[in-house]
Amino acid sequence: MKTSEVDILIVPGWQDSGPDHWQTRWEKNLKTARRVIQDDWDNPQVEAWGDRIAKFATGATRPAVLVAHSVGVPAVVFASEKLKRAGVIGAFLVAPADIDYAHYWPDTGGERWPPKNGHGGFDAMPMNKLGFPAHMVVANNDLYCAYARAEKLAEAWGSTLADAGETGHINVASGHGPWPEGLLQFGQFLARLG
Repeated sequence: MKTSEVDILIVPGWQDSGPDHWQTRWEKNLKTARRVIQDDWDNPQVEAWGDRIAKFATGATRPAVLVAHSVGVPAVVFASEKLKRAGVIGAFLVAPADIDYAHYWPDTGGERWPPKNGHGGFDAMPMNKLGFPAHMVVANNDLYCAYARAEKLAEAWGSTLADAGETGHINVASGHGPWPEGLLQFGQFLARLG
């Protein structure tokens, strides 16, 4: 498949993805991409986030492929059954935030996990198999998810896994603006979908 043959749904994580983040750049540059807008980026609720992702997938005019980052990754996995029913055919998962080890995460914009309202249902990393193909990209020095842990998550979710090297959390803070290497991997993932 090509990007023109799917609706690409961008699924940011906690606190959204800013203007220089690769997700925002992809959203602007890929004609069929649009961002899943959550009601509350700072206080994620697992059910509400999953429902919102499913609503966007249901409204897609082509098969839906998700592009999730950070806390957006467990949100997708938690909601995978409803997302499959909503027409999602694949997920490109980048730098999952391992909520089981959140006490090791660095500050994010002066905030720490969990947000002020608590975990919002994001209290344990989901370990269910996804109902659609997935490809996960993780750095081997990501402070939000150890690579050995990512290997276990990929196995549980039925996802392929790519080592992004020493590239951090694959966000603006780690030097990823447009992230062309990721776009290349995304294109390869789409080609495997059809």
